[in-house]
Amino acid sequence: MATRRHPTARQQRLGAELRKLRDAAGLKATEAAALLGANSAQMSQIESGAAGVSEERLRRLAAHYSCTDEELIDALVAWATDRTRGWWEEYRGRLPTSFLDLSELEHHATYRWDVDFLHVPGLLQTEDYARGILGYRVPELPEGELDLRVRHRLERRVVLEDPQPIQYEAVIHESALRIRVGDRTAARVQLARILEFSEADHVTVRVIPFDLDRFAGADSAMVYAGGTVPRLDTVVRDSPQGAGFIDAEAQLAGYRTLFRRMENASLSPKRSRDFIHRLTKEL
Repeated sequence: MATRRHPTARQQRLGAELRKLRDAAGLKATEAAALLGANSAQMSQIESGAAGVSEERLRRLAAHYSCTDEELIDALVAWATDRTRGWWEEYRGRLPTSFLDLSELEHHATYRWDVDFLHVPGLLQTEDYARGILGYRVPELPEGELDLRVRHRLERRVVLEDPQPIQYEAVIHESALRIRVGDRTAARVQLARILEFSEADHVTVRVIPFDLDRFAGADSAMVYAGGTVPRLDTVVRDSPQGAGFIDAEAQLAGYRTLFRRMENASLSPKRSRDFIHRLTKEL
């Protein structure tokens, strides 16, 4: 059984889901390993994402775990047998793995929700805006490293610009639209880019204005990526230590509720476009 030195977040998630099924069945790792003619160390490698698992073995495990959720099993099989080498592989070894993990997550997502309060969501950023955000860190990045990160961020827009794009909804607070990452001209171009995307059938942009009463959700920024089944959804939250991936079912349900609250608090898509038009005229 070949092992991976650096499993991706997607590979680790597959292993974690298999471990959840085993735990739900009340089986020990040694018992599950015996079903495959393997040992506990090999089972640990599968459940950590350090080793792959074939379709036949995965279905055998699911059967012994008494998992009757066929949609989930099929989705896990699709993960296990996927051999995609996406555009982000060009950056492997050149950018932090969290950048690549996010790109892979977006590539496989069935839909995407963003909530942001301080910055324009990454998928909607112009090159100047992205360079301003990514170049503001301390210590400063070398120019070549900054160029790589900007180029990677811009390439991520493929999920919105592809002939078969994902459904995307962004809820953006007025503060994020007003903060000038660059000069007036750059701010105007950035707002125009958001408006351009918002006209697409698969993109919805909503704005939460400053003058909204009884709003206390300003710490609720998130990226929510929909999986092929709800159990395989993922939330991404930024932290000082980097991006964190959240996939516990109870937490996912909480974030779905939280997003709906943000959505209900925001202006309609049409009123949001009118709002952004007014901001543009102020610049």
